[in-house]
Amino acid sequence: MSEEVRPKSGVEEIVGESPALREALASAKRLAQSDAAALIVGERGSGKELFARVIHRTSARRHNSFVKVQVATTARELLESDLFGDQKGAPTDAPTGKIGTLELADKGTLFLHDVAQLPLHLQAKLISVLNRGEIKRSDTRAIPVNARLIAATRHDFKELVSKNRLHQDFYDQLKASFIQLPPLRERREDIPLLTQYFVRKFARRVNRKIEAVPSETMDALLDHSWPGNVEQLENFIERSVILTTAGSELQAPLDEL
Repeated sequence: MSEEVRPKSGVEEIVGESPALREALASAKRLAQSDAAALIVGERGSGKELFARVIHRTSARRHNSFVKVQVATTARELLESDLFGDQKGAPTDAPTGKIGTLELADKGTLFLHDVAQLPLHLQAKLISVLNRGEIKRSDTRAIPVNARLIAATRHDFKELVSKNRLHQDFYDQLKASFIQLPPLRERREDIPLLTQYFVRKFARRVNRKIEAVPSETMDALLDHSWPGNVEQLENFIERSVILTTAGSELQAPLDEL
């Protein structure tokens, strides 16, 4: 590990050389060439937001805002005003209007994480607004919006439609423009590259010199199922770097796997 470890995919922070990763990255680059609404499907921790940012950064919108809405952690009663904004006095007698994330993402990208948690009527309203290219609020003029929508979910989106958790209009908009991200267990050949990348990243952060990953540690990492995917591996390596107190080898708490 004496040389700088760099991402192997050609895109900053996306590390790996596996065919599955390359296919997903190629899909992201293709989607970046259009303004069509897109859906990223992948397990928890597989890198959905990272891929959304890749699409944004390699698109014509890259010089404008990338605005993220964490749907699952936003109170349902606030989602509508967060997305579409409010006119003066609504909904809580506010003295000034509220600008929604759609307006903030004008000429840029709106990323909806956990889109399956968005109520169906808001899904329909969102698609309608994006198709019209404007927001209409009561007692105000129409407000132009030109945001590119990228949604993400860890669920099969066809199953979401069948369970009435994804609006049919959403399905129709997204079915031709989606990326399926591979779980880490299906791209194990990327684990050594990811491990080296994260070791270097966190060792620099704590000003620590770590030259090698012991073979028994790497074997354990390769054998693990990683249900939390790349995010789980990153967190594990960060903790390992913090726990490494002496010598030049990574001291990983393998009993925690």
